Amino acid sequence: MDFLDESKKQRIVQELVPGKQITLAHIIANPDPVLYEKLGLDPSVDYARAAIGILTVSPAETAIIMADVAMKAAAIDLGFVDRFSGSLIISGTVSEVEASEAAILSYVRDELKYTVCGITRT
Repeated sequence: MDFLDESKKQRIVQELVPGKQITLAHIIANPDPVLYEKLGLDPSVDYARAAIGILTVSPAETAIIMADVAMKAAAIDLGFVDRFSGSLIISGTVSEVEASEAAILSYVRDELKYTVCGITRT
């Protein structure tokens, strides 16, 4: 049987070679309270603020720096930061979330020399 012949087996090696890039920067304005709950955010606190910001980055550890920049740029709440997946979720008013995301993109592009995407909105 050919499938048991060791000389004909192929070996596939997958490797993540991260670029220096922000791949997603999105603002959700006026999300439904259910979305806050599904994200693990407290709708009784966060929903009054009316916006969620979502960003992803590689290398993933950059999410820590992005969280710091976001909190220094505007009065946002940090919803989630994951140094392993490169995910960052922030909440606040639409203008606070937008200011934080803009500050993140500027810093990461200009200081860290990453490739960044534009901010999208729903």
